[in-house]
Amino acid sequence: METPPQQQQQQQQGSVPKKKETRGRKPKPKNNNNDTPQHTKSAKESKKSHQQHHQHQHQPQHQPTSEEKYSHWKSVVPVLYDWLANHNLVWPSLSCRWGPQLDHAAQKNRQRLYLSEQTDGSVPNTLVIANCEVVKPRVAAAEHISQFNEEARSPFVKKYKTIIHPGEVNRIRELPQNSKIVATHTDSPDVLIWDVEAQPNRHAVLGATSSRPDLILTGHQDNAEFALAMCPTEPYVLSGGKDKSVVLWSIEDHITSAATDSKSAGSIIKQNSKSGEGTDKNANGPSVGPRGIYYGHEDTVEDVAFCPSSAQEFCSVGDDSCLMLWDARVGSTPAVKVEKAHNADLHCVDWSPHDVNLILTGSADNSVRLFDRRNLTSKGVGSPIHKFEGHKAAVLCVQWSPDKSSVFGSSAEDGLLNIWDFEKVGNKTEQSSSPPGLFFQHAGHRDKVVDFHWNAYDPWTIVSVSDDCQSTGGGGTLQIWRMSDFLYRPEEEVLAELESFKSHVEACAPIPEK
Repeated sequence: METPPQQQQQQQQGSVPKKKETRGRKPKPKNNNNDTPQHTKSAKESKKSHQQHHQHQHQPQHQPTSEEKYSHWKSVVPVLYDWLANHNLVWPSLSCRWGPQLDHAAQKNRQRLYLSEQTDGSVPNTLVIANCEVVKPRVAAAEHISQFNEEARSPFVKKYKTIIHPGEVNRIRELPQNSKIVATHTDSPDVLIWDVEAQPNRHAVLGATSSRPDLILTGHQDNAEFALAMCPTEPYVLSGGKDKSVVLWSIEDHITSAATDSKSAGSIIKQNSKSGEGTDKNANGPSVGPRGIYYGHEDTVEDVAFCPSSAQEFCSVGDDSCLMLWDARVGSTPAVKVEKAHNADLHCVDWSPHDVNLILTGSADNSVRLFDRRNLTSKGVGSPIHKFEGHKAAVLCVQWSPDKSSVFGSSAEDGLLNIWDFEKVGNKTEQSSSPPGLFFQHAGHRDKVVDFHWNAYDPWTIVSVSDDCQSTGGGGTLQIWRMSDFLYRPEEEVLAELESFKSHVEACAPIPEK
């Protein structure tokens, strides 16, 4: 990806672009005035820890630093990973999504990748469409994937197009029926819809006007920053915001029939779209009013998800610690409201594409919980099937694997992306100190992992992004990675393959002289 000219000039002068202070999730206003006490407390705790260290010097136990942990992780990359690409970002991206697959080759496939650039205002915020070369399984050499420079850009990721976004890009979601149509959230009440292939390529320089969205979805009364989903079965969009509401739209009347064909060329948004639900909004793009607005939360709605089998059923989580299930056919109040689904704000939710009864939630209480909707009642009675506790900071993103029904991932502010298998919970044959269900931990990021996405075309390949404001003072890191298939394939298959390797090595070994 190219470095903006202004940043190149700053780098040549030896200065680093100023990074806007952000978290993976925007701070709530009530926390804005707590900085000083937190720093004071931290200093006191550090002093106390320092004193305790001197009092217990005879104890040999050593707590590794974050750099030591990272160095250890990097040393085992050739063993744990089939492929890994590291891409340094000048500006952090708060979201990442896979787009359509473009072409196939013998050793790698080319695929679209959607990212963002969250800037400090010296250049515009952008929605970035990149081309990514996804190396096929068992192709990358071990020495190649382990020898990367954290400050360099990966040759596997190339910027293809830039869309100048009106405000920060907090969330990106693609339409499952055609991933060329993308929805974005920014610090406003509107949801923006983009036909990324038809949008012109822009040069992001200071003073440049914003690109024109193809559609603007209206209905929120306050900013809607993170909660965003697109329906797997129909062209519906779902959003949640600070106004405590969940809003549903249909964009079916605004896209052409070609939108269901991912190989179609040209614009797939109707250019002369006429809607009885909305009117043109200052020539910034046709606006679309909501199909329904749903109330029940008592605080900001942080994430939403559709039921994989129905556009009329969806769920939401929020800062009121509630998980809510909705049925648009019944009314505008929640069908099920689970109070205290966690012990803190809920940040993320995902509905299983394999089993319509299973729902994942992630929270600021550092845990992931698995709910079965059959165990829930309209009065909010019901407990999670299991609590997954393997993070040391707030969980920001959860997502089910597209390949195996019992596997899912979770990322958090502790810089870790954990891969879980709930079928392994309670497995008596496993002797491990790891949390139940945790079978892989991606530790390649050194700061909060704000988003990740499994690749539907290559199911065990994951793209993940971190906002590195705490570790390096700015920028971000994009990583594309695939764990070794020895870690997730059936044990019998792996043992059989290793046995064949052993036989091959023995056959090739020289016969010792007598």
